[in-house]
Amino acid sequence: MARAIVIVLDSLGIGAAPDAGKFGDSGADTFGHIAEKRKQSGAAFSIPNLLKLGLGEAHRGAVGHYADGIHECETEGAFAWAAEVSSGKDTPSGHWELMGVPVHFDWGYFTDKENSFPKDLLQKIQAQSGIPGILGNCHASGTEIIQRLGQKHIETGAPIFYTSADSVFQIAAHEEYFGLERLYKLCEQVRGLLDDYNIGRVIARPFVGETPDDYVRTANRKDYSVLPPKPTVLNKLESAGGQVIGIGKISDIFAHSGISQSFKGKDLSELMDETLKAMGTAGDNTLIFTNLVDFDTLYGHRRNAEGYAQELEHFDQWLPKVISAMREDDLLVLTADHGCDPTWPGSDHTREYVPLLLSGRKVAAKSHSERQSFADLGQTLCRWFRLSPMDEGTAIDI
Repeated sequence: MARAIVIVLDSLGIGAAPDAGKFGDSGADTFGHIAEKRKQSGAAFSIPNLLKLGLGEAHRGAVGHYADGIHECETEGAFAWAAEVSSGKDTPSGHWELMGVPVHFDWGYFTDKENSFPKDLLQKIQAQSGIPGILGNCHASGTEIIQRLGQKHIETGAPIFYTSADSVFQIAAHEEYFGLERLYKLCEQVRGLLDDYNIGRVIARPFVGETPDDYVRTANRKDYSVLPPKPTVLNKLESAGGQVIGIGKISDIFAHSGISQSFKGKDLSELMDETLKAMGTAGDNTLIFTNLVDFDTLYGHRRNAEGYAQELEHFDQWLPKVISAMREDDLLVLTADHGCDPTWPGSDHTREYVPLLLSGRKVAAKSHSERQSFADLGQTLCRWFRLSPMDEGTAIDI
């Protein structure tokens, strides 16, 4: 039986979605603006393997023209561009919809830029956890807030609480002075107090360093998500006797539901190494599901277009290894979960189309045009694995 390898280039949007205006994102274009910035710099944008798999063509389909410096390329795989139907532009919604379960309810949010969290919630957290106080309590960039409050955190022992436009409660603490396991326990306690607020994720954001100049977040991030509202493709495959290997933060995003094995990595290279290892050992009827988070956290949110371009070039160099490791019946899918345009105001995600690039020896090279939901991928995987169909989505005829 077949296998599938799904790699999420976290935040690689390819142009404003039809409803982007509702999110203040009309004109956002993660891939297009990265290419534009690279062309303005006078340097080449070297992503030949991504272009062969249809990234440039999918982007052109989404926005109506080629990105700057990108030209027509004969593709070696099927490609499409997909809009999101979920109510938010967050990580869980995007991933769940990709696996066949869109989010039709509204998440809860902490909308106040300052004093973001309700006073009674903070009192419950302190009473339950015994922490000496809190710092932050605002909307913030994760790197900026640890530079600003990290020293006071070390001195007082009070963790740093912050949020963003996403449905999220983030807690930053020093791995050594506060303790990594203590941070995880605190996040678990907070997660248990947020049900009434309908918050999607609590995220542990550990960091190390001795001064604001060298504070750096570590790879020990951990997400505490709620369960998807319905069984996903992952659950269906496991129930049918298959295996799901989650690489990166996949297991956390799905609250460990439908995950057979999970592997972490500190950066793109380690995550791709784990992906190749899994491809070398996994049996039939296996889904290898990888998230490459650095595109989002290091370059999208930090509004670093050149860094994003370099990371895409880095990933592109891995693709020949992935393709060489594929078996006769393997399906490779490259996609994204939302946009995070590094040229856009602020530091939040952007509502965009995402690419659906599908390849394999049994996949015909052609355009499958605009897709009305990310859930089309979930339905396609159900057909690939010969599972019963999901409630939503239309399978791509590959």
